[in-house]
Amino acid sequence: MTQFLEDRVTVLKWIASVIQIMGYTATAYGLTPLNIYLFLMGLIGWFAVGWIWKDRAIMLIHIVALGAMIVGLMGR
Repeated sequence: MTQFLEDRVTVLKWIASVIQIMGYTATAYGLTPLNIYLFLMGLIGWFAVGWIWKDRAIMLIHIVALGAMIVGLMGR
């Protein structure tokens, strides 16, 4: 992986992490559906990191999280 791509992935990881933390915060304050949108953005960011790294474990955990979110939203 080139240094340019590594730098971009590092930025993506941090942005996705901060957005997911914002999702946890929104959940704590009962800010729905904002929390779901934040989790979804963070989830997509981390899935992209897994894709770039070809890391199936990272991709798996975020696909499972997406499935859980969809199931949870359907139960509302």
